[in-house]
Amino acid sequence: MGTAPTTGAAETAGTAGAARARGAAAAGSGAVRARAGVLDLRAGAGLGELRFPAGDVLIVSGLPGSGKSTLIRRAVSALDARDGIVWCIDSQDTRERLERRTPPWLPYAAYRPFARLAHYAALRRALRSDASAVVHDCGQRGWVRRWVARDARRRGGAAHLLLLDVPPGTALAGQAARGRGVSPHAFRRHRRAMARLVAAVSHPPVPDGPGRLPAGVASVVLLDRAAVDALRTIAFE
Repeated sequence: MGTAPTTGAAETAGTAGAARARGAAAAGSGAVRARAGVLDLRAGAGLGELRFPAGDVLIVSGLPGSGKSTLIRRAVSALDARDGIVWCIDSQDTRERLERRTPPWLPYAAYRPFARLAHYAALRRALRSDASAVVHDCGQRGWVRRWVARDARRRGGAAHLLLLDVPPGTALAGQAARGRGVSPHAFRRHRRAMARLVAAVSHPPVPDGPGRLPAGVASVVLLDRAAVDALRTIAFE
């Protein structure tokens, strides 16, 4: 526990182009245990399985409607290699639980603060354990990623970021399909935050250098829509 994920195709995360090449090589094997750094699985380099060390924390980040909850429910294994339960901390689940307990006429804005408190309380419980965990993240609140990364290190593990780089139009269509969306103002905030995050990990600060990891995060895996659809399993081993 606590080691960064490793790829079976290369030793380290090098340049952005090398990361994309590793993704293409991994796609041939169908599974990858990604190594520290930035692994770009966009542009046809998707694969069927991602593996992370048991006891680590994976943050799944993307625009509202990009498919984070769907991916978590579909792909995350119920148990890790230690036969421990993998915690899935999804704000969408929290919201749906509260919706079932509130009158249908009550708008979500009225109980949004309670939903957030419940979500963060569940996240705190997960981080105080030594369990493998997957955390739903909208990408807008960097302090949440820093909190997760700090607590992952405190318990001897590491935090990893799975970043869904999905076009805004696709995300809006996803919101429409689920029958629930965010306000245009909120969506613009999410877009700006995600654009900064994707740009930071996609474009190296120096030519031919590696992408920049967010503070405290051991590794980043970048997925586009096709790579999200191709990913069938997220396992902790």
